[in-house]
Amino acid sequence: MWLFSTSGGTDVCTAFVAGCPLLPVYEGELQCRALGCAVEAWDEQGNSLIDEVGELVITEPMPSMPLFFWGDGDPARPGERLRESYFSMYPGVWRHGDWIEITSRGTAVIYGRSDSTINRSGIRMGTSEIYRAVLGIDAIVDALVVDIPRPGTEGWMPLFVVLREGAELDDDLRNRLRAALRAQLSPRHVPDEIHQVPGIPRTLSGKKLEVPVRKILHGTDPERAADPNALADPDVLGYYGRFRGEEPAG
Repeated sequence: MWLFSTSGGTDVCTAFVAGCPLLPVYEGELQCRALGCAVEAWDEQGNSLIDEVGELVITEPMPSMPLFFWGDGDPARPGERLRESYFSMYPGVWRHGDWIEITSRGTAVIYGRSDSTINRSGIRMGTSEIYRAVLGIDAIVDALVVDIPRPGTEGWMPLFVVLREGAELDDDLRNRLRAALRAQLSPRHVPDEIHQVPGIPRTLSGKKLEVPVRKILHGTDPERAADPNALADPDVLGYYGRFRGEEPAG
């Protein structure tokens, strides 16, 4: 499996887990970890997991890892963007941002991005499933959802929506959104709040910027949350700064 990332303006193009013609094939599983890649699945406390889903981490240096990001040379904080992108969760250990399961027979299963996954009461769900339910309502033309951990609580999950011209985010539409998510997903995946926004931040290639929005809601300045040169509309991302530090209603 080839993984390609453009976090912070540099590229990682390498195989972390891969196929091997000398090993058995199991449906839905990659046969082994690639040569030179110390890949493990870790829980939130940094414990290695077998036959359980965890964060994909690289515990030892490998030849293709970047040493720095282009333009990350602020004399006051050299290398800060690289550390924030890959080493902030487990100091000194590369966390790639994917869910992975290492099986007891040494194979691997990739479950998607961990930093864009909604985790409610231990139930993980990809954001794409939430978008499928939300965009099924005609009044909604675009949406973005993030899950913000809050100590001692289930967390805060706001849903941001762009409305079709002439539509209004009133109580009726909010209730329709909640009902659709409850019926198609689960009561746990009903958002805590629903906000109308002028646009959803995207990269030049059209990818939704869920991770930078999460950073902003955690308190990061919008100008530091993502490279403005990589955004289709930098002003849209800046709009989310008004929600920084907001507490759940009620």
